[in-house]
Amino acid sequence: MKKEYKILLKVTFILIILFLIIFAIFKFSNTQKDLYKVVDKISDFNYTLDDRDTKLMKNEFNKLKKILESDSIDYGEYAKELSNLFVIDLFTINNKTSKYDVGGTEYVFEEVSDNFKLNVIDNLYKYVGNSNSKYPAVKEIVATNIIDTEPYTYNKKEYETYKVEVTWNYEEDLGYDKKGEIILVKEDNKLAIVSYKGVE
Repeated sequence: MKKEYKILLKVTFILIILFLIIFAIFKFSNTQKDLYKVVDKISDFNYTLDDRDTKLMKNEFNKLKKILESDSIDYGEYAKELSNLFVIDLFTINNKTSKYDVGGTEYVFEEVSDNFKLNVIDNLYKYVGNSNSKYPAVKEIVATNIIDTEPYTYNKKEYETYKVEVTWNYEEDLGYDKKGEIILVKEDNKLAIVSYKGVE
């Protein structure tokens, strides 16, 4: 009985810690959003552009807007453009205010969004906010290509899938990823990112 009680106590403690971490992430994320003004949006898809976003981000956002406002959406082009925006927002870290100010989250599949944020906070954005550190800014997208892939299954549901390879450069090379593979799924008329992997 004592052993079962100890296990239950440990599980409860771990759940409380996880809840507090997730609560802190959302609290800080919402606080960060309030600091910046939305200057453009694609309402039907809940994509926004902030006043702090770079010129490259604005140009790519306008390209996505044209794709999504056309009479017939080209989902291959949509997947490529969304991948570009994700890379720019995620790896342009010099305009982020803290490790909780995670870029690219609005393009991520809602079911995996919490895990994505935790992973970025613990690894890529770990020291953001330290004034002594230098952070990258994406300068250009060099190439974006669709790669053949199998359908993606999540929670026993199969999704139409796009696999995109993106290559990019920075204002200054600080050793961050310069090439990555992104997997996107289509749910109704909207694409969302379920996976990112840096590649050599």
